[in-house]
Amino acid sequence: MTSPIASSTLPHSWPWRVGLAVMAIFYVLAGIAHFRNPQFYLALMPPDVPWQTGLINLTGIAEILGGIGLLVPNGFVFARTRDAAAWGIVALLVCIYPVHINMCLHPDRYPQVPLWGLWLRLLLQLPLIAWAWSYTRAPKNSPSR
Repeated sequence: MTSPIASSTLPHSWPWRVGLAVMAIFYVLAGIAHFRNPQFYLALMPPDVPWQTGLINLTGIAEILGGIGLLVPNGFVFARTRDAAAWGIVALLVCIYPVHINMCLHPDRYPQVPLWGLWLRLLLQLPLIAWAWSYTRAPKNSPSR
């Protein structure tokens, strides 16, 4: 067992670190999926959105860079690298939220996804945004980031 003094010098708790690693891996893999299976993402895009392939590539790159950025401690490259990566993921999730709304409004365009799946995808965006946002600031018991 560690002393309270020793444990208070640790920058983050193990659940915080595990959550960060899981999130980072999730976004790197999701970003890679944009390039491995672009047809899946093209099928989800609203038909009136221009430059669909470019946007799919852009979001894939953003997810990969965001995931990698989460693993870079603040101060290692830039003063707030991890914070910027987490904010970038929050922004990305907010930007793609209209795609999920559109899918729920036009389920006939997405017969490959059950209606409950469309609504689940929409609702899951909110905890994903909150999860990414939680890494934009230091834990309350953390002396450093």
